[in-house]
Amino acid sequence: MDTLTHRIKTYARRLGFDLVGVAPAQPAAHADFLRRWVDAGMAGEMHYMTRDVERRVNPQAVLPEAKSVIVVALDYSSSPNHSTPAPPNHPTGRIARYAWGDDYHDVMRQKLNALLEFVKAEAGAEVQGKIYVDTGPVLERDIAALAGIGWFGKNTNLINTRRGSYFFLGVLLLDLALDYDEPSWTAHCGRCTACLDACPTQAFVAPYVLDARRCISYLTIELKGAIPRELRPQMGSWIFGCDVCQDVCPWNRKHAQPTDESAFFPREGFESPNLIAWLRLTPDEFRTRFKGSPLQRAKRRGLLRNIAVALGNAKDPSAVPALIDALHDEEPLVRSHAAWALGQIGTAAARQALEEAMATETDEKVREEIAWAIKTVDGSVD
Repeated sequence: MDTLTHRIKTYARRLGFDLVGVAPAQPAAHADFLRRWVDAGMAGEMHYMTRDVERRVNPQAVLPEAKSVIVVALDYSSSPNHSTPAPPNHPTGRIARYAWGDDYHDVMRQKLNALLEFVKAEAGAEVQGKIYVDTGPVLERDIAALAGIGWFGKNTNLINTRRGSYFFLGVLLLDLALDYDEPSWTAHCGRCTACLDACPTQAFVAPYVLDARRCISYLTIELKGAIPRELRPQMGSWIFGCDVCQDVCPWNRKHAQPTDESAFFPREGFESPNLIAWLRLTPDEFRTRFKGSPLQRAKRRGLLRNIAVALGNAKDPSAVPALIDALHDEEPLVRSHAAWALGQIGTAAARQALEEAMATETDEKVREEIAWAIKTVDGSVD
C-alpha cells in the first residue's frame, strides 16, 4: 500500500536505518516509573534527567502540534577481532562497543535531517518536525516500545527479537497524522536473569530497575568527580561505558547483527586500548585522538581517572612509571586516582612515589587518597 507512512519507512531504510516504527505522540506509559526513579535519587548526577520531568514524559510538551513520532534504530555493534594475536605486553582496557567508532549523535542527526526533508517533500504541505538523538527531553525507549521497535529487558535496555539491543535510537516528532505500529510492551525475558547476575557492581536493584549510581557506564561517563572507592575494584578494565549486561543477553548472543554503518567501525586501538600509552596523553593529544569520538564526553580528566582505576585493578608493575607521572598531572582528579592505583599495585617504587608526592601535594582530597594508598601498601587499611 503506497501510503505516506509506507513511503517514509521505505526511505528511512534506504538511509540505512535498521528498524523504523511510528507511534502516536502521547504521554509516556512509564511516566510514573520515571518520577519514582528520579525521586529515589537513582539518576545520580544526571541532572538533565531530573529537570523538567513533566516535559520529558510528553512529546507534545516539546512540540505542541505533534501528532506522530517516527522512531528509528541503527545497529552499532562491530564484531571484535577474533584473530589470535600475541598477548600484548601492556595492560589493556575495555570500551563499550557503541563508542568504538565515531560519535553516533552526528551520524544519526544527519540521517534524521534527511528523513525530515523527505517527509516535508512527500507531505506536500507545511510540516513541523523536531529531531532528537539521546539529548532532548523525550523518552526514546518508551516511545520506541510504543512504536513496536522493541521491549524493555530486565537490564532496562530496549530489545528487538530480531536484532538484540546493540542499536541507537532516534526520534522525529511530526505534526502529521500517520499509520501507527502495534506497541511492544510484552517482555520476553522469561525466567532469565543473566544480565542481573552478571552486573559487576550489582547496579540492578530489581528486574527492570537500574540504580545508575552503581552502573559502570555512569561511573565512567556521567560521574564527574571521584569514583566511590568501594566500587573501583568491581570496574575491572572498563574505561568508558560497559557492555556486560548486553553481552550476556541471549537475545544478543543469538540475534545481534554487525553494523553496516562504516562510521561505527572500530577506530585503531579502541577494541583493546593500551592503558599505559593512553594515561600519558597530553591535553592536545587527547583532543586530537578523540576528535569526533564519544570518548570526548568523559573529558581528559575523566578518561585518565578511569584508566588509573583499570591499571590499579590490573595490578601490573609495568604501569608504575606512568602512574607515578600521573601523580603530578595538572588535574587533581587524575592525581588522586593514580595514587589509588599505585596503592593497589603496591611495589616498593609505588610506595616511595606516594611518600614523595605526599610531601608536595597541596590538594586535600588528593592527600587523602595518597594516605589511603600508603596504608593499602602497608596492609593497614581498615
